[in-house]
Amino acid sequence: MDSTKIYKKTDADIARLTPEQYRVTQESGTEGPGTGEYTDHKERGIYVDVVSGEPLFASSDKYESGCGWPSFTRPIVSDHVVELSDDSHGMRRVEVRSRDGDSHLGHVFPDGPKEETGLRYCINSASLRFIAIEDMADEGYGDLLKLFERAEEAV
Repeated sequence: MDSTKIYKKTDADIARLTPEQYRVTQESGTEGPGTGEYTDHKERGIYVDVVSGEPLFASSDKYESGCGWPSFTRPIVSDHVVELSDDSHGMRRVEVRSRDGDSHLGHVFPDGPKEETGLRYCINSASLRFIAIEDMADEGYGDLLKLFERAEEAV
């Protein structure tokens, strides 16, 4: 995995966003619980930043947390996810943003599966674009196919 590759946020990328994607990624919004496209999504592949294309999460690390948003135990490459203190809405949370796209993704909480990382990355579907495993090589993410080879070996 090439964690040093630089992904960019361009004006053209921003112009392609739907109003909901813009509100979530650029204005740090939150989609309603249970309303996101990927909440119950089970297909194998990766989730990338809808703006910059940075690879963020793998379907092999996705789980049903019951919170109403897609939940993951870890990012694909930790350097692609930036954690920031968020004291908005009268509570202390940790916001997660994409490194190069600077998109608001959601928040990370310390109540995830203990047998994994113990973390729950609670992510807005509107900040993600899904790339199915069979399309990863064609879309330039072939180096990440090894994530799924390791997951199959563990079964």
